[in-house]
Amino acid sequence: MLMYLPFFWEEIKKENTMEKESKRKPRILCLHGYRESAKILKKLIFRWPESVTGKLDLVFLDAPFPAKGKSRIEGYFDPPYFEWFQFNKDCTEFYNFEECLEYIEEFMSKHGPFDGILGFSMAAILCAAIPGMQREGVALTKVPKIKFVILISGAKFGGPSFGVPKLAVNAFSYPINCPSLHFLGEKDYQKKDGEVLLECFVDPQVIHHPKGHAIPELDDSSGEIILGFIEKTFQKNLGTRAHQYNRKPRAKF
Repeated sequence: MLMYLPFFWEEIKKENTMEKESKRKPRILCLHGYRESAKILKKLIFRWPESVTGKLDLVFLDAPFPAKGKSRIEGYFDPPYFEWFQFNKDCTEFYNFEECLEYIEEFMSKHGPFDGILGFSMAAILCAAIPGMQREGVALTKVPKIKFVILISGAKFGGPSFGVPKLAVNAFSYPINCPSLHFLGEKDYQKKDGEVLLECFVDPQVIHHPKGHAIPELDDSSGEIILGFIEKTFQKNLGTRAHQYNRKPRAKF
């Protein structure tokens, strides 16, 4: 009987791990907009109802590079401001894109695992491409694959307004089978880009709002959509892991 004790304790440890997983909040990495900051995004996101934010483990990260020019939010929010990567005037050439991804990957390795990512504006464009780049094995290969994305005022690399960084050239080569929730603002100058981005994902969910290129406030309906989207994806992944665990051969006594 003693020879089976190691198997027995291993079974208990695995079951305890699954129980902890089922009780924890979904952990989401939140990435701010162009020449903004983690502090600013956190302030805007936490304007959402506590009934939403209180059920999520939200982590905010500053971009790796100090802003090299004027920010559109100067006068509204205090500096410092940061940017994820640089690009030319036509948004057809990109600089420090690979360094940006390495920076995010290192942070995720140290502070993860993360279930999903949320991005606003330029970060939403970046976040939209991450599942495809992970699928292609060209970026964020040292961390688990992202389970869902939340994209606020997003766009597509290779869409109407943006070129494509080399690492993202095949990110949208075929539809991305990663759950996605898209915020589309009625007055957003980037709305057309956001609609094009919808076509890149399998079964995208959408929240429409009347604002422009901004983090919108949430009404009760939008809050329910966000929580429903995250909880469905989160529980589905927990179920998949439990199924994989149950399929493993167990010790026989």
